[in-house]
Amino acid sequence: MRYGNPSIASQLDQLKADGVTRVLILPAYPQYSGTTTASVFDAVYSWAAKVRRIPEFRFINNYHDHAGYIAALAHKIKAHWQQNGQADKLVMSFHGVPERTLTLGDPYHCECYKTARLVAEKLGLAKDRWQFTFQSRFGKAKWLEPYTEPTLIALAKSGVKSVDVVCPGFTGDCLETLEEISMEARHAFLEAGGKSFNYIACLNDSPQWLAGLSELCIQHLGGWPTTAPIDPQALADTSARAKALGATR
Repeated sequence: MRYGNPSIASQLDQLKADGVTRVLILPAYPQYSGTTTASVFDAVYSWAAKVRRIPEFRFINNYHDHAGYIAALAHKIKAHWQQNGQADKLVMSFHGVPERTLTLGDPYHCECYKTARLVAEKLGLAKDRWQFTFQSRFGKAKWLEPYTEPTLIALAKSGVKSVDVVCPGFTGDCLETLEEISMEARHAFLEAGGKSFNYIACLNDSPQWLAGLSELCIQHLGGWPTTAPIDPQALADTSARAKALGATR
């Protein structure tokens, strides 16, 4: 966990103790941002700065347009439609960040929009059937727009009776999706005159997403000899020779 337990540092400690020499870092953030993805990398670098011998690292910066990720999102939405019917409008709400990040060169805004566009194309949705928004803004600074809750209120007041809301910026449900969207945003839409608000759960542990995740990891592991057989006797001999030369661990 980036903020919580088990921490990144504790798990890297355990991997190192287990003899792992190659680590692929895969953030749970599909779209890259200095405020999210880069903070994961910072945590890894901070751990590495205190360790004498670090494993080889590889980092996945983003997968906002990965075919397996897009296909899994589209499958999740279609499954919801098959069971519950399709609302008047699909709203794709992403985690918000200050607008300043965009002017500084952060690709997050563009990657979120590309995710939404690709999902809409995969679903065959016309432009007037889907909406792209950002949630979770704090403080007085301007954040990326359009904002989710005001957009939902405006949709309700304009006569849109039903919405399906999904959060593609999260691969797993959390307080920001279950409380802020499924509860608070739902209340705002219904209070403004909307009749039906349907929250579509995140990918979580869906088989389609796990297949896409596996494909993503295998692609990034290419070139590493991860499947070479390990000879216990050879490892023991190497360890004995090292200790004979003065090594203690």
